[in-house]
Amino acid sequence: MLYIRFPLSLRYVEDLLHERSIDVSHEAVRFWWHRFGPMFAAEIRKRRIEGMKSSRWCWHLDEMFVKINGERRYF
Repeated sequence: MLYIRFPLSLRYVEDLLHERSIDVSHEAVRFWWHRFGPMFAAEIRKRRIEGMKSSRWCWHLDEMFVKINGERRYF
């Protein structure tokens, strides 16, 4: 879950688990990522979407650059 939730390297996850007295190699973390990663990622996406719907979340565009007929414009 640490590897999916945060942008960590496999060896860094291995070190974090070692600090918690869990002795695994980075290859085991990679195997777990390929096996369980899609399931964790889908759950995280689902929670984010549900959270946005319930809080009436909306976004707005503050400023942007647009290319119109090859000319760059600032809005």
